[in-house]
Amino acid sequence: MLKQRQILGSLGSLGILLGIASGVRANQISIPPANSTSQFRHIEQPLSLKIGVTAGGLTLISLELWWFLFSKKPAKTR
Repeated sequence: MLKQRQILGSLGSLGILLGIASGVRANQISIPPANSTSQFRHIEQPLSLKIGVTAGGLTLISLELWWFLFSKKPAKTR
C-alpha cells in the first residue's frame, strides 16, 4: 500500500501537470471592469426540483453518517 506521503506527492504532481496542460495563463483571463453593470440573472427553478435536490442531498448525507458511524459492529475483545 502506498504511503500517505507518496499519495500526496502524486496528487500534487497531478495538479501541477493539469495546471500546466490547461494552457490558460493568468493574464489571459478576462475580468470585467469594476464599474460594469452586468450581474447574475435570477433563474427561477421549479419547486419540485428544489425539493428533489434537497431530498437527494439529505439522503446522501444520511447514508454517509450511517456508513461511517453505525454500520460497523464493535470489535470483539479476546
